[in-house]
Amino acid sequence: MTHHSVPYLEPQRPMRHRVIVALTMLDGRLVRTRRFRNPTYVGDPINAVKIFSDKGADEIVLLEIGSSPYDAARESAIRDIASEAMMPISYGGGVRSIEQVRSVIRCGFEKVVINSALHGDLGLATRAAAEFGSQAIVGSIEVGCGWLRGRHVRTCCGTRAARTTLPDWARRCEQAGCGELLVTSIASDGLMSGYDLTALRDASQAVTVPIIALGGAGRVEHFSEAIAAGASAVAAGSMFVFHGPRRAVLINYPEQPRDQVGGP
Repeated sequence: MTHHSVPYLEPQRPMRHRVIVALTMLDGRLVRTRRFRNPTYVGDPINAVKIFSDKGADEIVLLEIGSSPYDAARESAIRDIASEAMMPISYGGGVRSIEQVRSVIRCGFEKVVINSALHGDLGLATRAAAEFGSQAIVGSIEVGCGWLRGRHVRTCCGTRAARTTLPDWARRCEQAGCGELLVTSIASDGLMSGYDLTALRDASQAVTVPIIALGGAGRVEHFSEAIAAGASAVAAGSMFVFHGPRRAVLINYPEQPRDQVGGP
């Protein structure tokens, strides 16, 4: 009788999804907003990045929400912030040219987040992806929610409506070269009451690239809901900088999110 050996297969571990810290800045100061309004000062971004590095955060995305242009002063400031990151870090805010994409990468960021500029020149994503790889280019999509229009795409920090649907714009960003899409719900921003799951489903069903959910996380359970709705990663801001019903500033990144946000 011939005996056939059976190869040993290690049991598969469930996929662990990334839990990303979203830090928003206004003129170099760390702030948090509610529905993209009323920015509240919460600290210094360099100190925050140091703390999140010490706590072992998976990844950080740093977003400048002001209207000031990306310039030499901005480059110097974000280089200092990136130097404190011991994990992958992305930057977005006012990036409108391939030269500025290069500048962000030179400053030590792994990824560049682009939003408003793509509405005028989707080719920017194509050129940037050709030079740095699509994994380095994140298309940021701001999602509004209204009685008449339903979920729709907005731009310029939510101040302008874009003439495109969420699924169509997500597809166009993917085709242009974006390797990930950051889908932010304006209506849920800062409320800590849960993500816009409808928007996440609409976006994830339209593309094959990873979707990052942002806007509304307040509990670990919200992360799992976003993953079930199609997100590949979850991002949170207020959840990691506020504590308690009075929203006292307390930067935190507990072990629980990393342990509980797994695959199906």
